[in-house]
Amino acid sequence: MPSTSPRLRCLIIDDNEINRLTLEHFVEMTDSLELVASLPDAVQALNLLRAGTAVDLLLLDIEMPQLSGLDLVRVLPEPQPEVILVTSHANFAVDAFELQVLDYLVKPVDYGRFSKAVNRAVEQRQAAANAAPSSVEATDSTLFVKTNNKLLRLDFDDVLFIEAMSTYSVLVTPKQKHIVYITLKALEERLPFSYFMRVHRSYMVNMQRVEAVQDNMLQLGSYEVPIGKSYQDEFYVRLRSL
Repeated sequence: MPSTSPRLRCLIIDDNEINRLTLEHFVEMTDSLELVASLPDAVQALNLLRAGTAVDLLLLDIEMPQLSGLDLVRVLPEPQPEVILVTSHANFAVDAFELQVLDYLVKPVDYGRFSKAVNRAVEQRQAAANAAPSSVEATDSTLFVKTNNKLLRLDFDDVLFIEAMSTYSVLVTPKQKHIVYITLKALEERLPFSYFMRVHRSYMVNMQRVEAVQDNMLQLGSYEVPIGKSYQDEFYVRLRSL
């Protein structure tokens, strides 16, 4: 039965033609996916995304000439699509975990495993859509967040940073952590506070609470937060303007 929800716009990137054809066939079999393009290298994909092509999900090989799949993930333009890595080697799993990719498939991929990964993407999108309208309301520096089935009032000036955790986010204050069932991407789009800045694929920080910067690590109270390579230039420009 065809899905009634909007389909995820999917981009395949793999330098092996047979692998691309296999993934194209899997996408064609999956009602929740719509193929935008199937490309042989990450540079073409990056140019396509930078040109503004709307993509919700990348099916991405890792080992490719010129620009690897992992390097592509590090420089993805906003809004960043979800990423499912599809590779011949399991030894990239640690790097994939650090980059917060949605899933990690080892070739040869069977359709059952592929379908399970895609379902995770669909569920994550639905969770974000359901959470976004009611998870955050703000006035002045006060933030009302929906956590543990209740609305909790927080002074957002006290929030040190926000960390992405799969389909939810963690708001970290000096005394407590609050889990909010909304993705970091969706939360970033809804925050009215200009002093919060994305500094990493997995972190937004309160620039007013940054105490020190050393070796591209931010000190916020007793916590340290990394600055991602693709965010460093913008961060230091912003820092100099404070």
